[in-house]
Amino acid sequence: MNYKERLKDRNEEVRERFQLAGERLWEIALGEPSDLGEEWKAYFQKTALFLVNCQKMYQMVENETFAKMNLEECAKENFKYFEEILPENYDKSYANPDYAVSQLGETHGKMMCFLYTELRSLRIFAFEQDLHKMTILMELFLEIYGMFLMEKVTAKQLRETIYWYLYDYAEDWCGWRIREMLDPTLTFATDIVMKSDLTDLRYLYQYGEYISENERKTAEYLNTFTQEQIEQIARTFTEGYRKGFTLKQVDLAKKKYVNIRYHVGFERVIRAAILQFKEMGLESVIYRAAYNTLNKNSNQKIGYVSSSPNEQYEYDHRFDNAIYLDKRMVDRKVACVRKGYEELVEEAALYAGPAFFDVFGQDAFHPVIKEHATRLSERQQNLSVEYSVLSNVVMSEFINYDEVGFTIIAYPIPAIGKDFEKIFHEMEEVNNLDYDKYEKIQQTLIGVLDRAQAVHIMGRGSNMSNLTISLQELDDMETQTKFENCLADMNIPLGEVFTSPKLEKTSGLLNVGEIYLNGLYYKNLRIWLEDGMVKDYSCDNFATEEEGKAYIKETILYNRDTLPMGEFAIGTNTRAYVMAQRYGIMDKLPILIAEKMGPHMALGDTCYAYQEEVKVYNPDGREMVAKDNSCSIIRKEDAKKAYFNCHTDITIPYEEIDRLTAMMPDRTQIPIILDGRFVLEGTMELNDVFMGVE
Repeated sequence: MNYKERLKDRNEEVRERFQLAGERLWEIALGEPSDLGEEWKAYFQKTALFLVNCQKMYQMVENETFAKMNLEECAKENFKYFEEILPENYDKSYANPDYAVSQLGETHGKMMCFLYTELRSLRIFAFEQDLHKMTILMELFLEIYGMFLMEKVTAKQLRETIYWYLYDYAEDWCGWRIREMLDPTLTFATDIVMKSDLTDLRYLYQYGEYISENERKTAEYLNTFTQEQIEQIARTFTEGYRKGFTLKQVDLAKKKYVNIRYHVGFERVIRAAILQFKEMGLESVIYRAAYNTLNKNSNQKIGYVSSSPNEQYEYDHRFDNAIYLDKRMVDRKVACVRKGYEELVEEAALYAGPAFFDVFGQDAFHPVIKEHATRLSERQQNLSVEYSVLSNVVMSEFINYDEVGFTIIAYPIPAIGKDFEKIFHEMEEVNNLDYDKYEKIQQTLIGVLDRAQAVHIMGRGSNMSNLTISLQELDDMETQTKFENCLADMNIPLGEVFTSPKLEKTSGLLNVGEIYLNGLYYKNLRIWLEDGMVKDYSCDNFATEEEGKAYIKETILYNRDTLPMGEFAIGTNTRAYVMAQRYGIMDKLPILIAEKMGPHMALGDTCYAYQEEVKVYNPDGREMVAKDNSCSIIRKEDAKKAYFNCHTDITIPYEEIDRLTAMMPDRTQIPIILDGRFVLEGTMELNDVFMGVE
């Protein structure tokens, strides 16, 4: 069964409803007489016209009219749809909460902005030919329009209508999302990758996503590569995945499904990866980053993506769930997630984990806090955390985390600037550094750290870091280690040694002058820790300290009052660091690379969350035993309290480090980094790439 066959019965069930809804939408779009005020007529007429155009797109895809359009026509249609929310037009869009409130009032504007944004997802379902989802969204709009025709609608009535629509159809959204993750018959994106002529760039527009110069130029550039070059890029990616299972001593042959997540434009590489995974016995499952509010993640996109037409638009809607989030909705979503897994028990057991092909190069995003953007109440913040925990607990009942792996790799996109091609090729080198060389150097580091009881970091210049990280103890130095020697397996590129620090006596200030985390900018980020837990925090992004604190709580603490330090690591990839300095792209690197370019600390879960019992060995044969801390160990009594379901790496770049020293039990200190350079005997080769840079 393929994707269209799976949707066929679902679509036929609602086809008549779809046609009736479409006819009614035409009447509204043409401006039927009503007693509504002009501001409301404008809103409903514009929204109805948008929905009618989505219905047209469904028909164009269905009868293959869209497939016959030339490249210029595809680009024009794509631009026309996204034009309204582009930065230069966003001030006059109903998707902008401040504009919606200015036109429709404080009490109703936020909810109509939410509705408008939710309805915009209709376009992608037109391309996916999902008539069911299109129909229920169109009917929601018509129900609300009918309410306004009948009576004066209160904010409470409007909210309740939206609430019960989401509640009633939660299974269609949340349950289907589980199927998208596990069911290989949902081949919408896979078909684009595997069946399209990738030299004909019209294929990019088949997704329904925003297609910018990044996607077009990436695809064009990759089309200049030989097949051998493409397969080598893919091989580094897929071999990293396979090596991860080898490192964990898990038999990959017991698994069947791998989920590939990538950026549109890299289809030649993804096609090669799909075929290479197939050689390993794995079938690829690919799904889109969520558009529906019940499935969206406020801080990251999970699935395949394209460039954002407007990051401010996405930021404004990160907490749209404030419109409806309550305990009943949390319970409903968890129940739907559970049912989704119950329907796919076999597929869940055979799930091997995700493979991320990430990108970097976009301009740094500096968000503006909109006055009328929805925000979670304190109660809703707690409920959001509760859902995250409960949904992960349900997932762990069906997917054995001990047997799941992953890999992640990153390449630049053209937004990085005029040196795109040079940086791309340098990233190929960075992603394929000498495994044996780094294994030896990092093992030298681990040899000292295994004997240390703590590490002390002091900042340099304006960096005020003064932090002591307490390390776990070993029972047997001959057979155990407290730091993992991270090479080019799951986490590419290589270049770090990491551990789960001991929370007790881990205290002090972590300070970074400038940093970008999950695409968001932080100026002079300061985090104070006491016994391994976040005690206080601030940044200089905004005019007031309160705004800075709220920003950090939302985006780093994920609405929690505190988080533990789940990881401490020392990055050794000076090669990547020098590349970033040479091209001036330090602010554009993803944390995947940035974390390898200095010591870093992660707030949240340890690197071993849900997989603490899996035995992991360094290349020297010693077992990594520092996996738990005093928070995660609670998992043995109550898993719901042990995990935070977040992990945010914060790196101090080499130039901001005055000293990093290993503190020994006899109170002596062994310098590892001084003035931003490695000084430990056996590691100084890492400094060679700095020659001529300063």
